[in-house]
Amino acid sequence: MSYIPKRIPKPAAEGMPPKKAGKTWFAKINAWLHLWPSIISGLVVVFVCLTGTLIVYCDEIMEWSAADARYVEVQHQRSTSDQLIQSIRDFDPELQLSELVYFNDPERSVRVRAFHKKTHKLTFLYVDPYSAKVLKADTSAHFFYITAHLHSALLAGQVGSWVVLICTIIFFLSCITGLVLWWPKRWTKKTVQDSFTIKWKARFKRFNYDLHNVYGFYSLLLCFVLSLTGIVIFFHSLGDLITSAFGGADEHIEEVLGQYQAERTSYDISALAYQTLADHPKEKNAAIWVYTLDEAGVYVFRLGVAGLKSTEGQKLSVYDRYTGASLAIPRPQRIHEEVENVIWQLHMGQWWGQFGKLSTFLAGVIATSLPITGFLIWWGRRKKKPKRKTVKATLS
Repeated sequence: MSYIPKRIPKPAAEGMPPKKAGKTWFAKINAWLHLWPSIISGLVVVFVCLTGTLIVYCDEIMEWSAADARYVEVQHQRSTSDQLIQSIRDFDPELQLSELVYFNDPERSVRVRAFHKKTHKLTFLYVDPYSAKVLKADTSAHFFYITAHLHSALLAGQVGSWVVLICTIIFFLSCITGLVLWWPKRWTKKTVQDSFTIKWKARFKRFNYDLHNVYGFYSLLLCFVLSLTGIVIFFHSLGDLITSAFGGADEHIEEVLGQYQAERTSYDISALAYQTLADHPKEKNAAIWVYTLDEAGVYVFRLGVAGLKSTEGQKLSVYDRYTGASLAIPRPQRIHEEVENVIWQLHMGQWWGQFGKLSTFLAGVIATSLPITGFLIWWGRRKKKPKRKTVKATLS
């Protein structure tokens, strides 16, 4: 007689779910597409997701870093924009200004974004709007500038940009194939429990599987959004296509309204900034890009909450730079600005205040972990235990 020893099965809560038997050709292709491209791109995806996650709270961190320089003593008369700019030039002539941010709060200093021509550092200056004195030059923002370039191009120029893009596309496709793999064949009480909950007391393999499977599902929508907006940001033509689909134009407001006239005297930017803030008392600040002022005949203020790359709750106010008259914004250009801002808001997590930022941050943490937990699942399955041989025993 032959005796075949029986293997004691692991409890369902501890062991990993077995591979599905009898897969269709579609299931096999889907599983292959989810596994191998993800393994190849895994390290880059982890790095891109990690750096992107670090940027989510950059605005709050830079506000904290400014400390007391954010606030000033209210006085009777504010300085003109020319006085502010001259004060900054006297402070450091190597600073090249790119953005001015004025606040509705009379106790807030003016925030100025600038790049240093020699050190090439992104610097945030805080200037007293009344005395025009530079209160602080904060270079901590340069950390996020470097992190953003690591995120978008690995600091490797055009080649790095293409590497990040290809890995982002693979991650986007992995989200789709992952959803197919996650989707239960039958919705039963057990499959619902397995698909939506983590077995915290299970062994490491099962626990790791649940981290990948369950948290991957919960973060799926935001992972879709983050990867898709990243692809759109890289391909400007895709952004133009989306803008056109909503009835927008390719040109910015500055390109179609007004012409720069060097012989005419420009209106004071600060006066118009505080005027538009007075007209919109509920808006936190008004930002204006100044690095292209020598080419534009209008001032474009973006009202809302100005961030590093987008404006929360953006509203636009446009003025003739020579007369100070308010100008109507053509609909195609308004749509262009709104679509572009929404794409950046979705990518930066600025789409719904602190809830949007927290959701994006958590999705970034999960996205960073997915290639790691996925690799551990594959590694744990690649070495199967040899089947037990039949033991023959002769009974007398």
